[in-house]
Amino acid sequence: MRRILALLGTSLAIVTLVAVFVFGGKTTAQAASPTGFSHTQFHIKPLTGTTTYTNGYTPEQIRGAYNLSSTYTGAGKTIAIVDAYNDPTAKNDFDVFSTQFGLPTLAGGCACLTIVNQTGGTKLPKNNGGWATEISLDIEWAHAMAPQAKILLVEASSASNTNLYTAENYATSHAQVVSNSWGGSESSSETSTDSYFNKAVAITVSAGDSGSPAEYPSASPYVLSIGGTSLTVSGTCGTTNWAATGCSYGGETAWSSGGGGPSSYESEPAYQNGYCGSVANVNNCNGKRGTPDVAWVGDPSTGVAVYDSTSYQGYVDWFVVGGTSVGAPSVAGVIADADAYHNTTLTTNNLTSRFAYQSAATSSNYSSDYHDILSGSNGSPCCSAGTGYDFTTGLGSFNAANWIGNV
Repeated sequence: MRRILALLGTSLAIVTLVAVFVFGGKTTAQAASPTGFSHTQFHIKPLTGTTTYTNGYTPEQIRGAYNLSSTYTGAGKTIAIVDAYNDPTAKNDFDVFSTQFGLPTLAGGCACLTIVNQTGGTKLPKNNGGWATEISLDIEWAHAMAPQAKILLVEASSASNTNLYTAENYATSHAQVVSNSWGGSESSSETSTDSYFNKAVAITVSAGDSGSPAEYPSASPYVLSIGGTSLTVSGTCGTTNWAATGCSYGGETAWSSGGGGPSSYESEPAYQNGYCGSVANVNNCNGKRGTPDVAWVGDPSTGVAVYDSTSYQGYVDWFVVGGTSVGAPSVAGVIADADAYHNTTLTTNNLTSRFAYQSAATSSNYSSDYHDILSGSNGSPCCSAGTGYDFTTGLGSFNAANWIGNV
């Protein structure tokens, strides 16, 4: 898990020591998250930037793999992205990415990206290279999955949970879908902060990149927790617009570092009844909230293309990025597509039944709406992929056109 922390309180700088390890071209920065702070959830592999797009799955390939046709654009909906600190090149990077892959651009008049601080103001926080990469990933891939939705980037003043929750409050009151690619360790007091996520919108949260145990706010029962997979795409897609013709789903396995597992503190919500089972290391929730709910590509070895011209560890421009950070904004985009298609607002705050589980309620819907991922594990004692719901890939990944039709 990339734990990039440049933590600054309102009046006190907090110094975090970061150890960097390089294994076979993959660089992973790790740091302990102090209590009350959260970290990003992305990996870059290899840690290098290229001046032109070279590698990484494209929007067309991901849309093709998850069966998201050009019909689904998110038009008329707003996706809020909550991150910490400021990305000074966010709008430029958004347009470079969009131009490369034939998506609507700010320069072309799309008016599809607005940036505010944690209370909606125009005075933005300090710049931070690690969080800038996270921001580029989030805004670009929400846009890739819902190219005609509006994106509202809400930048918290720091990575403190206090500031991130303030940003969450603003985001949930100004968007139909909210994406969060950050988290930290669970705590015994977390149920008291669930109110920040108990809102009448859909909220996605990355499940984490270090296996089990579960993280927070991924473990909140009021969010859709997104796990990670290794993805194969079959066929060849085009590279312009979002039609995604010529390529399709080639298969997935659980990502070896994907987050998941039962919560230590959150009770099992009713929508997981019948999904949390009794199979050790697969789906035995033991009366607790199980994570993740669904899965998306997260393995950096099968990562996606991201453009970021703010220096990250001395590198800029095109990266191949993985982590469950890819899933949170991407799934938020799919939800915006569903909202637009049905002219509704899906929500994650219903603890009795919820759209992801409702669409899997019958065997025929489950087999058509989801790819049930059967192999792989997250490398920890818990958890392994298995038939149906499991602690590495949740219900599985979307067969999006079918899922949107049945949700």
